[in-house]
Amino acid sequence: MTHKIENAIGLYMVGIRDGNPREAVAKYTGDRYTQHSTGVRDGADGFVEFFEEFIRRNPVRDIQIVRTLEDGRYLFVHAYQSLNNGEAEWVTLDFFDTDDNDRIIEHWDVIAEYSHSTPSGHTSVDGPTEVTDLDRTEDNKTLVRGLIEEVLMAGGDPHNIDRYISSSRYIQHNREVADGIDHFEHLALDPNRPLNYDEIVLLVGQGNFVATLCRANWKGAPYAQADLFRIEDGLIVEHWDAAEPVGPESDWVNSGKF
Repeated sequence: MTHKIENAIGLYMVGIRDGNPREAVAKYTGDRYTQHSTGVRDGADGFVEFFEEFIRRNPVRDIQIVRTLEDGRYLFVHAYQSLNNGEAEWVTLDFFDTDDNDRIIEHWDVIAEYSHSTPSGHTSVDGPTEVTDLDRTEDNKTLVRGLIEEVLMAGGDPHNIDRYISSSRYIQHNREVADGIDHFEHLALDPNRPLNYDEIVLLVGQGNFVATLCRANWKGAPYAQADLFRIEDGLIVEHWDAAEPVGPESDWVNSGKF
């Protein structure tokens, strides 16, 4: 595990799970800490302010880091959170930027309610975790970029979906979508599909995993969409995601979700 990943995990584990936000930002963040979770102010003080109150409201916190990716200066973390003995359960897809000293200087996240069982019997976070095929990283990043830009964005052609997703094996962790390319293709081909992708904000890949953060819209309303894809033999075979509506700018306490 590299220092970059250790620092990102430290923010979670020391700062939130263990209830030491001031110690965590001092140890793991850089000269600046730009925050895109719209309810949290920028800077170390913003982190401490938000999470001291969060810790007070949630005295029992179970956090599990399920997957991590490192791509140059950028990191991705896939996390599960249970608060107050399961009173609330969340899955979080986090993206981090780091400085030359490997400290965290910027953070984006998308959070969704955790699902214990999808239509095909998976959970929001189960499945393979091992990073393999490091020599395929750039090819896999290109594959995922193609799926989003050429299929999922407005003006794309959903009929080309089998160029990117395996027709023989596609495992889906979305709480409303069953396994198999047919189910995903049905949604993508719907001319009135509610979700459309607008822009790739971040794309982080390592080996057989690629994660993206995108501007999207749900029936025209702004959304943040985060996706994690697993690739085998040049095709996507597994998918995890989280989506959040982007609230009005008047409610933001920083520069915004992106």
